[in-house]
Amino acid sequence: MKKKLLIIHPALAPYRVDQFNAISRLFDLEVVFIFGNVWNHKFDQKKLLSQLIFKVSFLLKGPRLKGRVFRFGMYRSIRKINPDIVLGYEFSFSTQYLILLKRLGLLRQKIGTTIDDSIDICNNVQSKTRLFARKNAIKHLDYVVVLSTEVSEFYQKTFHLSESQIIISPILQDADRLRSKAEDLEKIANQYARDYDLFGKKVLLFVGRFISEKALPNFVDTIHSLLLEHKDLVLVLVGEGEEKQKLQVQITERQLEQKVFLPGRFEGEELYAWYLCASGFVLPSTYEPFGAVVNEALIFGLPIFCSKYAGASYLVSTGKGLLFDPLNASDTTNGLSNFLPTISPVGKIDLIARPSLMADVRDVFTSEWNKINKD
Repeated sequence: MKKKLLIIHPALAPYRVDQFNAISRLFDLEVVFIFGNVWNHKFDQKKLLSQLIFKVSFLLKGPRLKGRVFRFGMYRSIRKINPDIVLGYEFSFSTQYLILLKRLGLLRQKIGTTIDDSIDICNNVQSKTRLFARKNAIKHLDYVVVLSTEVSEFYQKTFHLSESQIIISPILQDADRLRSKAEDLEKIANQYARDYDLFGKKVLLFVGRFISEKALPNFVDTIHSLLLEHKDLVLVLVGEGEEKQKLQVQITERQLEQKVFLPGRFEGEELYAWYLCASGFVLPSTYEPFGAVVNEALIFGLPIFCSKYAGASYLVSTGKGLLFDPLNASDTTNGLSNFLPTISPVGKIDLIARPSLMADVRDVFTSEWNKINKD
């Protein structure tokens, strides 16, 4: 019989669908979301929820304190679901509450948490509050779910956790599902390429929010001379966010109207089609716990020019792209100069001719999560 697993998670994002579904094949899974949508996003939740193959519930009421929330009804939900294992998220109030219940003897289940930190964030904790919360919580948890081997090794070495306590579970998506509607994706991608005159150009693509952590204005400023120098090079920034106006002003001032395009925000097939009419992908973030877009780009066969600060940077192995330091202008320009010869101009858009660059990790995924099943 499968063990019953309860995961308390902030909200459902598109890049979590396949991961949660894969976990549900190994456990009797229920996920409790504490927000109706991902903060600062407008994902189509009805469509996302329809793709899930496990039970979902919501706890949406409770106080908020400086960006942190506590949800009423957690203990009641745990008693009703009666799981074998309960996982909170990060070192949040939810996780701290699980620890309190366990220490009071009100919770007999094994408990753990999911942590989205990159190795850079592990080593450079953003606040003293989080540093204190991590130090005091980690010793009371039975399991810690992390995104990479590097982070796993950090927790083993720093907090003396055993390998069996740590589940390595990166945010990976199902390549077959994302690539399943090739004809539709190619049709949309061809329209994009015509609308923005991308054929014959080396198209460097970014997908994400226009926020300070993504460092887009700094990246555009750093590479603007390369954009002007290479007549066949264009930059497409797909998304929305608070720094959009700043980018628009910058594009005008640098006379980059024909070199940098801001087509807007997209979801689903309309988003995936952008990967088909690009030559390479860029993620210039200075702070990035993971970066699921790196996984998506690799699934659609795109080489990656990736910030070394992104948690997903470990996916960019030899032949799949280059890493760079977005805080170092010289490293950024030299890195991009080396990256550009490795990518090709947009030609015939053919998904089959561009196989996925993502390794199949399903066996490793199963092995990691079975650490809980075997316990």
